[in-house]
Amino acid sequence: MQLRVLYFAVFRERLGRDHESIELAGGDVAALIEALEARHEAIRALRGRYRVAVNQAMVGTDEPLADGDEVALIPPVAGGATYARLLSEPLSLDRVVAAVRGPDCGGIVTFTGMVRDRSHGERIVRLEYEAYPAMAEAVMARLCASIEAATPGARLAVEHRVGTLAIGEIAVVIAAAAPHRAEAFTACRALIDQLKQEVPIWKKEFGESGAEWVGLGP
Repeated sequence: MQLRVLYFAVFRERLGRDHESIELAGGDVAALIEALEARHEAIRALRGRYRVAVNQAMVGTDEPLADGDEVALIPPVAGGATYARLLSEPLSLDRVVAAVRGPDCGGIVTFTGMVRDRSHGERIVRLEYEAYPAMAEAVMARLCASIEAATPGARLAVEHRVGTLAIGEIAVVIAAAAPHRAEAFTACRALIDQLKQEVPIWKKEFGESGAEWVGLGP
């Protein structure tokens, strides 16, 4: 299949071109990136620091490609690369706000999730969060990119804790910025809802009657 690849900003400068055609014997975005890296050292050097759009929509590396597709390598925009971190130390709302704010920002909506002392009517004494770290950060970044692509002008940043947390400690912080408040609220709500469903982070609750992994029982 024949693909048209577009280059912008740092890619355009380092490659000395703004596009090229490449023939690929089938496959997905990952196969295309492998072929491009074999062809261009500049693309290899920026591995993990850019996103990919196919036919003007942000996609993951498992996205299948078809003949005639237009693929763009998207380096970090002026606001910086997506900020999505898994941390074992206290989180910072200031950090996530700083990651999304900018002169085009008309509103910033934040969410702070804390450990509460009750769950399903039982008193909780502490929580433990466990994660698949590399995958968790990758999925959080992918969710941010997907929601940003679907919400005009939105920028997202997130931090999530792992380890043992006491009552009142902060488990997750999110900041969503956009030119208008409606989009900022929409993006923030979408990220926390999808994060709880898709990111490989597991929560164990320790209560007065014992401990259980949330969603599985004792």
